[in-house]
Amino acid sequence: MSAVPPTRSLLLFVAASMPLILFPGPSVAFILATTLRGGRPAGLAATAGVELGYLVHVLGAVVGISAVIATSAVAFSVVKVLGACWLLWLAWTAWRGTGDRPAAEEPDLVGSGARWPAFRRGLLVGALNPKTAVFYLAFLPQFVSPGSGPVWSQLLVLGLLFIALAWVVDAQWALAAGALRRLLPRLRMQLVDRCSAVVYALLATLTLSARRLTST
Repeated sequence: MSAVPPTRSLLLFVAASMPLILFPGPSVAFILATTLRGGRPAGLAATAGVELGYLVHVLGAVVGISAVIATSAVAFSVVKVLGACWLLWLAWTAWRGTGDRPAAEEPDLVGSGARWPAFRRGLLVGALNPKTAVFYLAFLPQFVSPGSGPVWSQLLVLGLLFIALAWVVDAQWALAAGALRRLLPRLRMQLVDRCSAVVYALLATLTLSARRLTST
């Protein structure tokens, strides 16, 4: 018995996933803001962090933790508040950004030590988003084929496939933002920082407005 969903289920899953992935959401806004601030290396590091943060929710769906988060008012609220607080902190630090040099003159964060903060921020943005937990819990089981293998292994394969597809697409946003950063040499870093702060604040608002899968 295979541990992978049938080919037909996988093809249907990819067809259903791509519109969701291609439509820019909060993670794309975060990646764009990070790239404009730190260049392509920082944007790609943030992308890696976001996708690995989503892996937390995939594993949660496999073992049932996402079900607890989605149906427990306390657990859901804790994750929601933590995620919003982290985003508001990012908004505050971005708003207080110093300097008003052109973005094109801002050095790319190419060193591994410099890329780590972008990766860490992306990881927390992905992992502390309760709406992602609800999404995986509601979306992945629709493509599980009974009798084709263990449910947990099919959920894991589907989740990893979704993350891989999202990683490829989101990386293109980072590359595009990096090109935009160079095409607009007069773009001021203060404007980038202020726009980033607004993006983070909006993401925090969206996180706080998230609702559980079931209401009480």
